[in-house]
Amino acid sequence: MAVLQPYDKLPALSSAVLLLVGSDGGLQQRLAEALLREKKNFKINIHLATSLPLPPERDHLRPRIDLVAFMIDIKSKYSLKNVEASLAYVDDSFFLGKVCFLVTGVGRVNYCSVEMNAIRNLGEVYCSPVLFCELEVEGSQVATAQRLLRMLEICAGHVPGVSALSFSSLMRNCADD
Repeated sequence: MAVLQPYDKLPALSSAVLLLVGSDGGLQQRLAEALLREKKNFKINIHLATSLPLPPERDHLRPRIDLVAFMIDIKSKYSLKNVEASLAYVDDSFFLGKVCFLVTGVGRVNYCSVEMNAIRNLGEVYCSPVLFCELEVEGSQVATAQRLLRMLEICAGHVPGVSALSFSSLMRNCADD
């Protein structure tokens, strides 16, 4: 099985590629549509996957991926297990600012099936930011899309003077220090 690598292909001019990995296709689609509705000054390509690895037979057609967002549904232990299993197929250099964990359903803590500590530990172990959101509420959906879009813009190299690695260090929890 092929491991996803961040720098194995050349970047496309004025464009960025986001890979959303998660078991809930409906939430992925909703977030992708919100991202496409936002105003931006670069072309965005969004690829959806339920899990990794990606099929190797289409690898030659796949563009360079600038940001991988792993989606974890707080109501589903399966979504956390799916993300944990998929992480094995991501090259270590992706964790230098090109990965984030997106935790959905945080507005329904009463229905929580996933331990919050397990999610926080995932972010700490992989040195990647954890974003909490509620994609079923329009305002939160727009705010999440705007945050992801800004992260994607930085990861694709469209912000002068800011690298994905420096941005990642800014997103770290102050308690980590």
